[in-house]
Amino acid sequence: MNVRLLSVALLLVPLLGYSQSDSTSTQPPPPQPVVPAAPKKWFETIQIRGYAQVRYNGLFETNPDLGCEQCDRSWGGNGGFFIRRTRVIFFGQIHKRIYFYIQPDFANSPSSDRLHFAQLRDMYFDLGLDDDNEFRFRIGQSKIPFGFENMQSSQNRIPLDRNDALNSAIANERDLGVMFYWAPKRIRRIFSELVSTGLKGSGDYGMFGLGIYNGQTANTPELNKNRHVVARFTYPFTVGNQIIETGIQGYTGKYAIPRANVSQGVKFVEDLNYIDQRVAATFVLYPKPFGIQTEYNIGRGPEFNKATETIEVQKLTGGYVLFNYKTNIGDQLLYPFIRAQYYDGGKKHERDARSYLVRELEIGVEWQPIKNFELVPMYTISSRRYEDFQKQNNFQTGSLLRLQAQLNF
Repeated sequence: MNVRLLSVALLLVPLLGYSQSDSTSTQPPPPQPVVPAAPKKWFETIQIRGYAQVRYNGLFETNPDLGCEQCDRSWGGNGGFFIRRTRVIFFGQIHKRIYFYIQPDFANSPSSDRLHFAQLRDMYFDLGLDDDNEFRFRIGQSKIPFGFENMQSSQNRIPLDRNDALNSAIANERDLGVMFYWAPKRIRRIFSELVSTGLKGSGDYGMFGLGIYNGQTANTPELNKNRHVVARFTYPFTVGNQIIETGIQGYTGKYAIPRANVSQGVKFVEDLNYIDQRVAATFVLYPKPFGIQTEYNIGRGPEFNKATETIEVQKLTGGYVLFNYKTNIGDQLLYPFIRAQYYDGGKKHERDARSYLVRELEIGVEWQPIKNFELVPMYTISSRRYEDFQKQNNFQTGSLLRLQAQLNF
């Protein structure tokens, strides 16, 4: 009887799907449903960053009459400690095709005796035309794509001020208008990495840019119905371990000189509208570890002629060359540099479209002991002739040691 029961049991085991291993095995838990993450609200994408710069230009100064109005109003005279910039930047990708950027400066100095006024620097939004934003429109007040150093943020630039030759084209580098930018996703990534890795890039202004803008510069009302047009093409590429960027850019329009900037007695065209045209070439070898940055522009624009006491359209020319080096000492960064610049032409934004002849040499080093702090000592040897109706024989030479401490946050 026991034998028969055992036989029946052995026959039932496979039918029941039972085995000895089943009695000790554990079954995997049933899969849990995937709950998609809630999309971020637009205000959760907003970020804040900024920087502040404090300068002192009075060390070893040989000529207190030497200055640079467009560069740094604390040059010369009785200049002491000076807040050059205090900027807080609000930005964010509030939609996959909409990016916004607002940058006020709380240390704007409209004159040498009026300091630290708040003023808007940037207010624009980018409207992407595709999912990768390779094609986009930039609408609002922003930097005009003319000159690598003009577009390079003062937070990243090594020399304390931009060169006269290209910066004389657009005071404060900005104006109000509409820009079109295009760059493949791969190139946009390179532009971003050139800044984030400390190679002193200019930022992402597209591989190709085309725009229309007022032409009177930022925070200045339009004074004629003529619009400026600007175009730029630039291309970064690698050669071995090095990264090289070459570019060409130009703009054309008519600039209206404000009557408040014209001295009594100066002769000028009736409507104060002057041809304003330039073209420039750029070459950058990024510092890995040795770098070269050079730009040159030619053109024509308004300039004071002391022989006739007249503001006339005249030719202009000039550029600069910068040699720099990037080296690490532990976690610290050092950027020794030397820059030579030359400019012969007018500055349309200054009184009587002031006439300039500039030759200047700057030697210095940027030291970053930590990411949030930078110190730049820079020795400047300068020769500047800058003349208007009130100062018709103004030739100044001299040298000085300039210091800047910068906070990044």
